[in-house]
Amino acid sequence: MAAFGTVFMPKMSLAEYKDQRWDYQQLVNSDSLNLHPGAHVLHYASTCFEGLKAFRHDDGSVHIFRMDKNIARMAQSSRLLALPPIDVTLLRQMIIDVVTAFNDQVPAPPGSMYIRPTHIGTEPAIGKAAHPTNQSLLYVLLSPVGDYFSGGIKPLKLLVEDQGSRCAAHMGMIKSGGNYASALGPILQAREAFAADQVLFCPNGDVQETGAANFILIDGDEIITKDLDSSFLHGVTRDSILTLARDRGMTVSERPLSVEELIERAQKPQTEAALSGTAAVLTPVGSLVYQGRTINVGNGQGGPITEQLRNALNAIQWGQAEDTHGWLTRID
Repeated sequence: MAAFGTVFMPKMSLAEYKDQRWDYQQLVNSDSLNLHPGAHVLHYASTCFEGLKAFRHDDGSVHIFRMDKNIARMAQSSRLLALPPIDVTLLRQMIIDVVTAFNDQVPAPPGSMYIRPTHIGTEPAIGKAAHPTNQSLLYVLLSPVGDYFSGGIKPLKLLVEDQGSRCAAHMGMIKSGGNYASALGPILQAREAFAADQVLFCPNGDVQETGAANFILIDGDEIITKDLDSSFLHGVTRDSILTLARDRGMTVSERPLSVEELIERAQKPQTEAALSGTAAVLTPVGSLVYQGRTINVGNGQGGPITEQLRNALNAIQWGQAEDTHGWLTRID
């Protein structure tokens, strides 16, 4: 099977911003873009994106999960990067149009159709390092994906980095390619030195997130995760998991979490930890590497609450449980 996110539908929806207006070009070929070599994005990283999914239900219908939440976050990212303002109504239509066009290609569960809206600055101007682009492209790619856990769920090992940051603190809540690029070096070093799967960035001892997912600690009936600020990404899956935890009567504590408290709680038998994100939903964390020592989280194998919360979210996405929060948008 092809690697996650490497197969694409042959068409994408595309709109261009120029002369202070959006021009929606409908569906175009998805195998290339025509960019000037001096395009703003290629020199000054004026780019942001989103990741969301469409799911097929047992009756054959297709539903997009939390589309409006992702669109709102992309509008926020564009604004914070000084990209041209996104027309949220237009982007919503672009997503619906391209998913509708390939409705019959949406896989059945546990597969899904991964949706990747992308916004890039295209003005050919290499003298605008301190100025925003006045032109941009907005497009929506589709990638059918299979079961993220096709080889079985493997608890992750995280290197706890208590000094360095994933990205600049004022950029954390932007879903921008530059933030992922800045985390890549430390992640590769952690893999080589400690066989770690990811790095948990905790600048000045403040537990934040990994290179590509939010971090959640589960201690009995309490979920602890960092309170929202500008330093890290406000995950849609994170928000969904916390909402489902509250529905179950769990205590949700969104507050600062220090490395010291994390290490102390991690060694309790009932403790669980997980990473939340669109691709893997909720993935268990089995161990932490800190100051050269490997520390199991709970029993080191993940735990029942992580599994229950992941299954509860999947059940809504797959149409096997009632969507009481209005998270699904049906595509006809």
